[in-house]
Amino acid sequence: MVAAMIPGKETKAREQSMVEQAVRPIVEALVANAPSGWTHAVLHCRAGRGGTSATGGYTPPRDRWNTGVPNPYRELMALAETLRKDRGWEPVSLEFRCRPSGEYRFVAFHDAITRVTGMGSGFQVVLDPDYRLSQPGLQQEPGTAAPAGDPETAVARFRAYLERRAAILGHRDELPPPATAAALDEAERRLGRRLPADLRALYTIADGDGIDYENRYLFQGNAWLSLKSLVAEHTDWSAGERPWYGWDLEWDAVVFDTTPADTVRRCGAHPGWLRFATSEDGNFLAIDTDPARNGRPGQLIRTGRDYDEGPAYLADSVTALLGHYLELLDQGAYERHGDHLSLLEPAGDPAPRQIIGEIPDEVPPTLQAIHINNASALVDLAPLTAAPHLRRLHLNRSTTADLTPVRELPVESLRITLDDGNLTPLAGHPHLTSLDLTTTVPTDLAPLRTIPHLRGLDLSRADAPDPTVLADLTELRYLALTGRQWTTLLDKGEVPPSLTAARLADEDATLDDALAWAARLGLPTENAFRATGSFKSASG
Repeated sequence: MVAAMIPGKETKAREQSMVEQAVRPIVEALVANAPSGWTHAVLHCRAGRGGTSATGGYTPPRDRWNTGVPNPYRELMALAETLRKDRGWEPVSLEFRCRPSGEYRFVAFHDAITRVTGMGSGFQVVLDPDYRLSQPGLQQEPGTAAPAGDPETAVARFRAYLERRAAILGHRDELPPPATAAALDEAERRLGRRLPADLRALYTIADGDGIDYENRYLFQGNAWLSLKSLVAEHTDWSAGERPWYGWDLEWDAVVFDTTPADTVRRCGAHPGWLRFATSEDGNFLAIDTDPARNGRPGQLIRTGRDYDEGPAYLADSVTALLGHYLELLDQGAYERHGDHLSLLEPAGDPAPRQIIGEIPDEVPPTLQAIHINNASALVDLAPLTAAPHLRRLHLNRSTTADLTPVRELPVESLRITLDDGNLTPLAGHPHLTSLDLTTTVPTDLAPLRTIPHLRGLDLSRADAPDPTVLADLTELRYLALTGRQWTTLLDKGEVPPSLTAARLADEDATLDDALAWAARLGLPTENAFRATGSFKSASG
């Protein structure tokens, strides 16, 4: 919970003056960029040491797709710094509203309340900033198989790999000296985990493949990290914590499974993944020391920037990967670029994991996500039962009349427009964690009580005559409703008890509206900063 800091009268007056001085040039920029005939302008901002973002527009709108709203970076950063010093807010949420007469209103608060845009527009409040939704892979059954790697075979293959490279390049790769046994022991102590025996053996040949910031990229375009860098990467990576992108993006997020299934835990990151090679673009090769049921310790995966929806399985060991590299060289499947070799991988499995568009005539069994867009008729979901691993089912601007097929699928994230309003097929669904529901007729929400793992819910486009049912959803962490729906819940004291984040889904809501709403949810908002004023504008 964000604590309120209430300044004294003298401090408050001084602060008021400083903030108002910083506000004025921003309002002037908003007015200066206004189109002819405008009657009202609004600018929503988030500003702090990480930069600024701005949304808003003019009434009447200048353009459907481009509001032309300014983002006066320096002035916003100066205002954010003033509020940081006086209130301790970092970053800060800001709202400016003004008219051609020069009259303006300014409201600021800590970013526990933020403006959100896109499909989920309105305001979001975070009641517990430290809470994170758990990753599904943490509950998966662990693997019990022995490691597949063999240190002697790995060393022999690695030396053969270096010899083959030397024959192609016309010289041997210059590599760092080997890591000592003491250095390996210390690295494992700091990691809190043992390196697989085959990878450990490679470090007794060379401590990575970089000398003076020049790498040999021995692992298929990936620079092999030194022990020191491997430990630092694991430490800097917060021992495997997945980046958190905010509740507006995370509440209905899904982590996909790998192929083969159940080999790697369904996580965006994990403390058991030791990054030992980098493509230097935010992606890595990692050793998996804590595999899922069908995996083996020491298996290799791809993880990093492009793998938030789940890692990719690469090989059961470093030993196997080196054998694969030798096979590619034997086949002549490589290209030379100066002193670097690129191995040419065979074409991968064309069966898709995700489809965007419409349900195909033949649904691939590998399908884990589908986004059905702009369907002109009611969508029949029955063909999707051919996808036994489907985790995400989103109907965008598309409608269905029967949810029965979903009952047979492991769908976790469901976004639908429902024509008959019948949620009964979802009763007791063992996998569903998030539901974004739009309805065309009144809907009984009672079946939601029986969904054991429901954590996120958006009913802002649903006709739900009795939203008080939601009070029985004791595990619900995220809820999006309209202002009218929230009023019904709050007036009757029926807010879900474990709510961590929420959205006020009224596009025309003001920050003042959001502050009043958040206060009813239990967030202290009495320290919000407000200022009104007037100046002679160029159009006034």
